Amino acid sequence: MDTATAQAPVSTTTKHVTFRIWRQNGPDGAGHFDEFRVPYSKGANVVSCLMEIQRNPVTTDGRKVSPVIWDAACLEEVCGSCAMNINGRVRMACSALIDRIIGDGEPIITLEPMKKFPVTRDLAVNRDRMFDALKRVKAWINIDGTHNLGPGPRQSQGDHSVMYKLSTCITCGSCLEACPQVTIDNGFIGAAAISQARLFNMNPTGKMNAEERVRGLMGPGGIQDCGKAQNCVKVCPKEIPLTTSIAVMNREVTKQIVKDIFFDQGEEKKSTSGPG
Repeated sequence: MDTATAQAPVSTTTKHVTFRIWRQNGPDGAGHFDEFRVPYSKGANVVSCLMEIQRNPVTTDGRKVSPVIWDAACLEEVCGSCAMNINGRVRMACSALIDRIIGDGEPIITLEPMKKFPVTRDLAVNRDRMFDALKRVKAWINIDGTHNLGPGPRQSQGDHSVMYKLSTCITCGSCLEACPQVTIDNGFIGAAAISQARLFNMNPTGKMNAEERVRGLMGPGGIQDCGKAQNCVKVCPKEIPLTTSIAVMNREVTKQIVKDIFFDQGEEKKSTSGPG
């Protein structure tokens, strides 16, 4: 009896965190919010709290509901799959620490899926548009077969440093989510694909297909749709210089347009002018 009496105040004064989570069965389903309370734990992140909710998905009003669905894999900000809107700002759920989000008292944390991608279910979204954009700019290096080709071409330390930073992109979609030019139904390729085009055009082997990547940035939904809002660079979890990449590739697109206007016309005139 004494033990039970001593423990009662602990359970009533335990600090909790309330999560207001968006629930939706699919892209065309009607959505709503469910609220859950989980015990506060120092050092916890949003993903660990979602796991706690998944083990016992009971809302604050006592309803037993289906477990919350979200994407996660590495839990160390490498895979990019757990990006979501947390209190109205896109960020990685695995590195979003509760202590940095909440204030004093019993806070409410609102979790919503990214709005620039079709919802698969709850907090999980379909990122196909990002992978389609990478295909458009041919974000890969063509090699001749799978046999050992020996050491690759030498790179300067300066280029290597820039390329390494660009290569840390995790295709999380944060840059598209924060971009005012991106909507769920338009074709703007976004900052990630533009930056990847820069990365592979800097590669000594990738330079052989540089013009193809530049042309991939032209046309509807290409780099000309960028409004230079610079929101992308502010939310990138890897702090990639996305606006610099956009400026660099915008210059390359302009150079290609000039070449197409003047050099192609020159070649055509030369071919029809006859000898001499």
